[in-house]
Amino acid sequence: MIITRFAPSPTGRLHVGNIRTALHNWMLARQGGGRFILRIDDTDAARSSEAYVDAIRADLRWLGLEWDAEERQSARLDRYEAGFKALHDAGRIYPCYESAQELEVKRKIALGRGLPPIYDRAALKLTEAERAAKDAEGTPAHWRFMLDHAEPIQWDDGIRGAQKFDAAQLSDPVIRRADGSWLYMMPSAIDDVDMGVTQVLRGEDHVSNTAVQIQIFTALFAAGFAAAESAAKALPAFAHEALLVGREGKLSKRLGSLGCDAFRERGIEPEAIVALLARLGTSLPVEPIADRSALIASFDLSSFGRAPAKFDEEDLERLNAGIVHQLAFDAVAARLPQGMDEAGWHAIRPNLAHVGETGDWWKLVTGPIAQPEFGDDDKAFLALAANLLVWGESPWVTLTGALKEATGRKGKGLFLPLRQALTGMDHGPDMGELLPLIGETEVRARLHQAAA
Repeated sequence: MIITRFAPSPTGRLHVGNIRTALHNWMLARQGGGRFILRIDDTDAARSSEAYVDAIRADLRWLGLEWDAEERQSARLDRYEAGFKALHDAGRIYPCYESAQELEVKRKIALGRGLPPIYDRAALKLTEAERAAKDAEGTPAHWRFMLDHAEPIQWDDGIRGAQKFDAAQLSDPVIRRADGSWLYMMPSAIDDVDMGVTQVLRGEDHVSNTAVQIQIFTALFAAGFAAAESAAKALPAFAHEALLVGREGKLSKRLGSLGCDAFRERGIEPEAIVALLARLGTSLPVEPIADRSALIASFDLSSFGRAPAKFDEEDLERLNAGIVHQLAFDAVAARLPQGMDEAGWHAIRPNLAHVGETGDWWKLVTGPIAQPEFGDDDKAFLALAANLLVWGESPWVTLTGALKEATGRKGKGLFLPLRQALTGMDHGPDMGELLPLIGETEVRARLHQAAA
């Protein structure tokens, strides 16, 4: 069974990049008939907020991305302690005593010498007596995972293809802070083991993290940590998708703040967001597809490209209009003006870019409207229209047919004065659908008013 996970930290609202990651993991699970896990990475107690947890859940539900299980890292601290002990007993983690300032100095020196700014493993050179002295002095220790430099780290990435890292060119990652709190690397690997995650799909900014975590997985397995019956016995498959960039081709701060609240305020439908992000960065066409089963069926990691995926808000607006034009009355009834029925929605829907515009167009039916000034010829034409109006099954077709025969007018000369008199506009909904909504009495009154 395919098992995927989306693991946001509740330190802020979801932005469009997070949403894309969640969507693709959801689609991958749904395509394979598997499970999609929402994992709240809330080990950073100082920055995490329950308000953000609630917001993450609400945003995913608004997008229609329901999860099959929810996990909280804050409820799994005992498991991380067990993993930490297993790695410690296996000699794969070690204490370090450098301050943040000392590490920054080391980083700058390495860069100044043209060397990669990786940790020099100075803490491994400390004797037991020196470590004891540090502890006695109250110097806080943070803990690093010791990478194995003997073998290259390799995997076949679902998007990027064959990947190979020299572990000696990576820093031993800090897995636990001096205050005892956990960083991302080890808890995430332990969670993936325990939850049986089979596919890890995330942004390409995590590629080097994957190299490190592969060694953490391997070390946990070697230490017997994955012996529990419920735990996975193999590495998950990894795939890293290109990051989103703005229309100008640069990483945009706006993309970091553009989230569901902003989309809702602009009247963007969740189906439009899904349609755009489902295929953004792939070779598949981005189209206003409201049928999620069709998007899921076409989801294919091999269609993802390596180039940055360009997020264009104009494309989103175009897709939104296309989605709105497909929405059934039942899906929007609660958001429509009072008195607007299915026939009204069907008439006005093709003119909308956002459902929220419906009220403005519905005023063409309920009135009042502002008619333009007409010349004498058009006034006479509209007076004749009022006299020739016969209400029936298709009053617009009957009226325009009679007027064409009586006056010889056709095209714009026939239709435009009528539309202006009846709606106050030069364009808009199909008049054949609009007239029955306005009603015979009001149509006749508007024609008489325009002719006066």
